Amino acid sequence: MLQIGTLYTDDSMGGVSPMKLSKIIQDPSVKASIVADCTELMETQVNAKSGITGLALKAAYRVAKSVGASYIPGAVGRLLPALFEVLEPIWEEGVAAGDPVDYLAQNRSRTADTLLSLTDKRAQNSPPLVKSTYNKMRQSVQGDVEAAIPELAKIIGQHLYAMQQA
Repeated sequence: MLQIGTLYTDDSMGGVSPMKLSKIIQDPSVKASIVADCTELMETQVNAKSGITGLALKAAYRVAKSVGASYIPGAVGRLLPALFEVLEPIWEEGVAAGDPVDYLAQNRSRTADTLLSLTDKRAQNSPPLVKSTYNKMRQSVQGDVEAAIPELAKIIGQHLYAMQQA
């Protein structure tokens, strides 16, 4: 189990307050590393799918990638600030519980719902082919997102831990 402490920053009153997840990605190199890790996680999740659903998901992923080689990493990078913002309350609950990485994993359904509510809104403003494909696949990806939450939580935790050690 990966133990993660809480990063603290100076507040305006001269004390300390917990660092928000959204602040972690303000460092461009940290954000780029998280984007790369999340993109790799998506590739791994998609490649692991099998059967008819797997074929459909792989086809949808190819459609998104066909928009351009940088579309997936770019989309992850554009979504990351908002994703971290909506994850913040759940992460803080995890900090209070003692292990935010484990907390997100244990609450994967709620975490997935939170993330998907954001991507639902964003997909509506995507190019027509991406929007259409997303809408067709939306119902079937809930379980896939839930399955990825423990690994996503580890990615966040590892980067948080690395920042603490720096």
